[in-house]
Amino acid sequence: MKKVSLKLEPIGEVVERGEVSQVKIFDKYADGLDRIEKFSHVVVLYWLHKISSNLRKTIKIKPLSKSVPTLGIFASRFPARPNPIGLTTVRLVSRNGCTLFVSGLDAEKGTPILDLKPYIPMYDKPRERTVLPEWVKRHIKKHHEHHGEPHHKHHHYSFEEIMKMVKILQTVET
Repeated sequence: MKKVSLKLEPIGEVVERGEVSQVKIFDKYADGLDRIEKFSHVVVLYWLHKISSNLRKTIKIKPLSKSVPTLGIFASRFPARPNPIGLTTVRLVSRNGCTLFVSGLDAEKGTPILDLKPYIPMYDKPRERTVLPEWVKRHIKKHHEHHGEPHHKHHHYSFEEIMKMVKILQTVET
């Protein structure tokens, strides 16, 4: 396979994280936001900037929860991965110029934003019935019982806390 060189340039950054997070899009991309406020939800792609080059070699992990088996990195949502790209669908609360106010973002303050896309169910929601492993179903049920509400709320763990939740078992040799 021919080696491809990639260059990514952030279009903005997370300036505040909370129940309602603030995402600031750089001025040079301001016109790209035209009519985004017409959508209720936006897909945010971001770079997990705290992942070191060593952690990017992670290939197998074991979550500390006894009910979760050892996982290949691509069978997990763990942030340490070869290309640490985060993806979250968020509710667009409002827009003020180049700042978007969103709920449900699981990125930390200072996280570079790579792209925004409007959420369109016809394209973004699977057409077929989805299947989840039992350990994921248990996690969702436990999360639902813990929060006591039907809608998923993203965690507010720090990068460091997430890193402590798994044991890295194998890395890719380079």
